[in-house]
Amino acid sequence: MIELRGITFAYDDHRILDGVDLDLDEGELVLVSGPTGVGKSTLLGVVTGLVPRFSGGVLGGDVLLDGVSIVRTPPRERAHAIGYVGQDPAAGFVTDTVEDELAYGMEQLGLPAETMRRRVEETLDLLGIAELRDRDLRTLSGGQQQRVAIGAVLTMHPRLLVLDEPTSALDPTAAEEVLATLTRLVHDLGVSVLLAEHRLERVVPFADRMCLLTGDGRVAVGEPAQLLATSPVVPPIVELGRAAGWSPLPLSVRDARRRARELPALALPEPATEPTAAPGLVATGVTVVHGRTVALREVDVRVPAGRVTALMGRNGSGKSSLLWSLQGTGRRQAGTVQVGELDPARLEAADRRALVGLLPQTAGDLLYLETVAEECAAGGPATRRILDRLVPGIPDDGHPRDLSEGQRLALALALVLAARPRVVLLDEPTRGLDYAAKRVLATILRDLAANGHAVLVATHDVEFVAQAADDVVVLAEGEVVSSGPVRRVVAESPAFAPQVTKVLGSPWLRVDEVVAALDGVR
Repeated sequence: MIELRGITFAYDDHRILDGVDLDLDEGELVLVSGPTGVGKSTLLGVVTGLVPRFSGGVLGGDVLLDGVSIVRTPPRERAHAIGYVGQDPAAGFVTDTVEDELAYGMEQLGLPAETMRRRVEETLDLLGIAELRDRDLRTLSGGQQQRVAIGAVLTMHPRLLVLDEPTSALDPTAAEEVLATLTRLVHDLGVSVLLAEHRLERVVPFADRMCLLTGDGRVAVGEPAQLLATSPVVPPIVELGRAAGWSPLPLSVRDARRRARELPALALPEPATEPTAAPGLVATGVTVVHGRTVALREVDVRVPAGRVTALMGRNGSGKSSLLWSLQGTGRRQAGTVQVGELDPARLEAADRRALVGLLPQTAGDLLYLETVAEECAAGGPATRRILDRLVPGIPDDGHPRDLSEGQRLALALALVLAARPRVVLLDEPTRGLDYAAKRVLATILRDLAANGHAVLVATHDVEFVAQAADDVVVLAEGEVVSSGPVRRVVAESPAFAPQVTKVLGSPWLRVDEVVAALDGVR
């Protein structure tokens, strides 16, 4: 259906794609993967027509739809066949409410009113967002916005769906529902899906083929198991299979559980007794109301100094509202927040930022200068060092708005972390980051905690929680429903359990623990 022939793309002297050939057949799901900033979004943009029309740069080669060249066809003339959802779904909204957004694309295609109504209802049910139909798009959580954006494309019944990190803002359950929906579209309706994603543990079991960008502008295309056998970018379940010497490598939890029967008896070393943590930030009775919606209801949270605490919960459970109220900028209806003797809400902006640093969910909001070098200079000498650890090779003269989503996030993270505030609050800090960058971020956060800082991370990334967190707080409907040590809390619910826990059971969390245990019995 879609053919890419000899695709090249470059900015000035920097070549991003070099001789890329890729065929997309009817009714298949193709996963695009590779390190942060390698060119995944650029490849998707070539297919949709957004690159180079809205990105600049020089494009070579050809794109064919059913054998007809569309390389010079603008995106609006491809929309009937190719639907696209980008990394920032809110940037693509053009109406005010969920129902209007779902109908907008069909209106532009001139579909009959009864057809539009039926497709809107089908999509609301398909994505589980019927209760959001009358909501203002601006009041939705990031994950809810992502599902609406996907729905707005689905209503037009495109032949090819192009999705850039479609599950990055979704909680584990919502991500599984969206992927299951995409799978039904592929198998039942013959829709093709081209999907870029960093969280391979979520998507690999659904993928028919994989397109791995290697970093030199070229791609390797093949079966997921074949490419992941040698790829530096692998999900935990494949890393576990490599460590255990399994062949073929498992791509699903079910396959790994069956192979795990071959493992010798393993024992996890007893953890050292944790010292009593000093209070870092203490919140009591926090209530936050947005209009008529109660986002938080009398929430009590402790973020101890010297520990990393993860904040988890479904989309819309109140995580971002809690972070903003703890930072002091978000208005509290009731409750108190104390960092030592200070309430961040009563401080001047500069003093508040020095005491409590916050990375917002839209991390690009922190970037306002013209070059990466200027941003790093404004953040202090440690900023560039942290950025190079997270995502090496970002040029000094690059404009922050021209960076990939992951690179932009890494720059914003570097600015927040370089300031070393007493309390660090991070909202979805792993969106767009590859596995290597997430390991580095986990190390940085644990180092901060070891030096007496309090760290709270709101995230849907259960694998990152397994790497970085000491404690977990789970929100639901604006209330704390569970809290405690990470090994206990993540084992309470399969939805929030990392892959190693699903395969081997509690108290196992990470592949490195299994590797150490295997080394002990070999």
